Amino acid sequence: MELLDRIRLIVTNVGLNTIVDIGIVYYVLYRGYILIKDMRAKQLVKGIVLLVALIPISSIFDLYMVEFILRNTFQVGLIALVIVFQPEIRKALEYIGRTSFTISNVEKNTETSKKIIKEIISAATSLSRQKIGALIVFEKQIGLNDIIESGTVINANISSGLLINIFIPNTPLHDGAVIIKDYIIKAAGCFLPLTDNNLLSKDIGTRHRAAIGITERSDSIALVVSEETGYISYAVEGRLYRNIQAEEIETILHSIYIENEKVKIIDKWRNRNEDKRR
Repeated sequence: MELLDRIRLIVTNVGLNTIVDIGIVYYVLYRGYILIKDMRAKQLVKGIVLLVALIPISSIFDLYMVEFILRNTFQVGLIALVIVFQPEIRKALEYIGRTSFTISNVEKNTETSKKIIKEIISAATSLSRQKIGALIVFEKQIGLNDIIESGTVINANISSGLLINIFIPNTPLHDGAVIIKDYIIKAAGCFLPLTDNNLLSKDIGTRHRAAIGITERSDSIALVVSEETGYISYAVEGRLYRNIQAEEIETILHSIYIENEKVKIIDKWRNRNEDKRR
């Protein structure tokens, strides 16, 4: 009871609106940190924080010229910051715009989901054995209509045979990406934005760079089959995990179709598959 009395006393003295105000600011700062912690913008944020910290330091030690330059730089630098952080700002606004209460047009069924997972795994492993390149993108909360419009709309049920046929070399749709939403192949032969991350390994080809690019700009998950090695990889949140096995593919698809939650990266997979040079 003493604890409850203390909480009541704090609420009474401080005010409920103040607690709510602090809670909102804390939540926004926390979510902002989560958004940028794995982005390249993290280094830029560190640099900005350092420059901000230099302003009071320069004032304390009477470094008038340094203080003058820093203060005037920040006054005119806001527009530059918006330009520099444009991809991160866009991603943050898209994150805010997502609604967790969105109801899918397709009611997900566990048995149907298991069949779909089996079909996709069968297609991916078959393409891998034949060393046929493939790129499959799973749309989640952020819509990919602009990407779908760049290809050929199919709106077909998912089957391993159809997926394999789409990526057979020298066919009209083999060189683009397949977009899947729920239980439907929405489109094929789609063009994806390439990542502009120049820190990636030189041996990562265009197909894999496209997979990284689309996951940098949305919450989608991309599955990639290399035509050179036959290795299966996947990209999520702008990161590429290479040479995964069938059971790992099943876990990823399970998170999409059954658990309906964020992909959980197991540490041993991260250590083995993550491109260390990102």
